Amino acid sequence: MKRQLNVDQAVRRGEWLEWPLPSPVVQELKENGDSPHHLRQWLISLGQFPEKWLNRLYSTGGIKLNRNKLMLQMFKDYDLSGHPLYVLAMASWDEEGPDILYEDDHCLVVSKPVGMPVHPSEAGQSGTLDEAVLRHAVLTGQNVHLRHIHRLDEDTSGPVLYAKNDFAQWKLDEAMRQKQIQRDYAALVQGQVREEKFTIDLPIGRDRHHASKRRVSKEGQPAVTHVEVARRFKGVTLVHVRLETGRTHQIRVHLSHIGHSLVGDRLYGGSGQLLSTQALHGCRLQFLHPWTGSPVEIICPYPDWFVRTEQHFRPLQNS
Repeated sequence: MKRQLNVDQAVRRGEWLEWPLPSPVVQELKENGDSPHHLRQWLISLGQFPEKWLNRLYSTGGIKLNRNKLMLQMFKDYDLSGHPLYVLAMASWDEEGPDILYEDDHCLVVSKPVGMPVHPSEAGQSGTLDEAVLRHAVLTGQNVHLRHIHRLDEDTSGPVLYAKNDFAQWKLDEAMRQKQIQRDYAALVQGQVREEKFTIDLPIGRDRHHASKRRVSKEGQPAVTHVEVARRFKGVTLVHVRLETGRTHQIRVHLSHIGHSLVGDRLYGGSGQLLSTQALHGCRLQFLHPWTGSPVEIICPYPDWFVRTEQHFRPLQNS
């Protein structure tokens, strides 16, 4: 009975996802056994759900059939007061919340400002995006454990995707491993980039002489960056970049390696006259929704500092 079933009619009922099934499917399930064990076996056979997640759900009594509705306990309440960042989040109760770009029962996408780390690098560190997202959950009465699926460098702005339940995390983590989540960036780089469209395929490793830097290295990890010129200015070029891999400082390392350091990126040879950080912004995020499988596209507008920097340069004719 392997088939793809329509999930669009599923609705949330508290902690449970209620999924109406077609009558022939319900009849077949009852004939073959509709115990939680048989339901788990059937769900595994569909190939639409992570098997480890189904096994975990089954072990806690989270799978059952209620007449013609399959019930999955997908939205279990999480005690937010037990979160490691709870005390920090509550200490900053009146701070402005994160800029929400997208939210539903499965996913949250927020716009990370420049200068804010996604997660703490040491115990007790405050002012992270994870902390702001936890505070958002508390203020909106959502008892969910939000977990980021990918990260951005502290000095890079743009959208960050969070999962709001275990199922979404399983699906989105796998999508990241399969390189099915597309992340597009806008970067202002020094000089005139010659080619209109090209790919940088060079491995990246640690810089032995500088602990916080990375460099192109034969012994490094594979790294692929796709680059396309968007607009030319006098002295700089606006490029759009798509990552195929996600190495630390990948865009900064690759572009500086070919002689086009980011404006403001002093660590990799850029000029810091206009900016104290690199001119790099995540402008678009694309992924398949973990439950429906439908494409989701998130556009993150340029922040004011990026627009001001771009306006400082005079466009070249015919650009």
